[in-house]
Amino acid sequence: MRLRIATFNLESLDDHPQAGIDFADRLAVLRPQLSRLRADILCFQEVNAHAAAKGEPRHPTGLDKLLAGTAAAGFHRVVSLSRGGVRPADRHNLVILSRLPVLEHRQVWHDLVTPPAWRPSTAWPQPSAAEAVEWDRPILHAVLDAGAGRRLHLVDVHLRAPRAAWLPGQKEEHGRWQSVGGWAEGFFLAAVKRVGQALEVRLLVERIFDAEPEALIAVCGDFNADDREAPVRTIRGDEEDTGNGHLAARMLVPVERSLPDDRRHSVIHHGRRLMLDHILVSRPLMGWFIAAEVHNEALGDELVAPATVFATPESFHAPLVAEFAVPRPPTPSRP
Repeated sequence: MRLRIATFNLESLDDHPQAGIDFADRLAVLRPQLSRLRADILCFQEVNAHAAAKGEPRHPTGLDKLLAGTAAAGFHRVVSLSRGGVRPADRHNLVILSRLPVLEHRQVWHDLVTPPAWRPSTAWPQPSAAEAVEWDRPILHAVLDAGAGRRLHLVDVHLRAPRAAWLPGQKEEHGRWQSVGGWAEGFFLAAVKRVGQALEVRLLVERIFDAEPEALIAVCGDFNADDREAPVRTIRGDEEDTGNGHLAARMLVPVERSLPDDRRHSVIHHGRRLMLDHILVSRPLMGWFIAAEVHNEALGDELVAPATVFATPESFHAPLVAEFAVPRPPTPSRP
């Protein structure tokens, strides 16, 4: 059996009027991309949700419209929740869609890593004590039934972008900073959030391996970092970093390394081609790996295009898909 796993940042998918973008235009662009993935499992980032009326649960109606008429409309669905754990957030939810049955699921948000405390040096007014530096989003974990008693762990992530975090008295409404020092401290805090969330992902992976040493694991999503930067290195756990060959079996492998260099990019940022979206897989799952694809042929520059194209409907992330050959379970021998 062939199994295709895809990750795609949908860039604030929302059927409500937003920044003048016509949702019908978004559907016309995104639906062919979705169809081309031919995915059995989809990890989405940045899916917005709304309530039909005040006090009612939020629901990702834009996603429903995108999936309408596709095979994925009938897939099992897991959606991340807000900090209260009751309903989806209004913006930037994580979603896992799976043709395979979902055995269990959870989200992880400071369950494995306590928020670090920091007393800002440049904030005004100065806080009297250190404050918790919390991640912006949860981690979404689903366990899927891969047949023959095999469990496939899907982890959907969206790490913080390397943009300076807000500080009281240092940033104006239109994004201008009052001082370089204030911006620098905000940039530092953003890095703490991003690498801290990556640490929590790695500790989740460690717990999975502790329970299942031969675990089938895929960590998918928008990491906002290439595979040599600290967040991805933290999650991968290369033996070159640990210095211990006995831990090599716990390393996660980026499937996009199978692509030629000139194809290996999921974002174009001011002319620079960057691979910020990843599918990292465990060694047992890598044994099933066939090929990776990144659908970046129509990718626009995330800084240039919005400034030159009115109400662009594109996502400025290319979807990444990995294909695996799931081995048939052994046939019982006859007596």
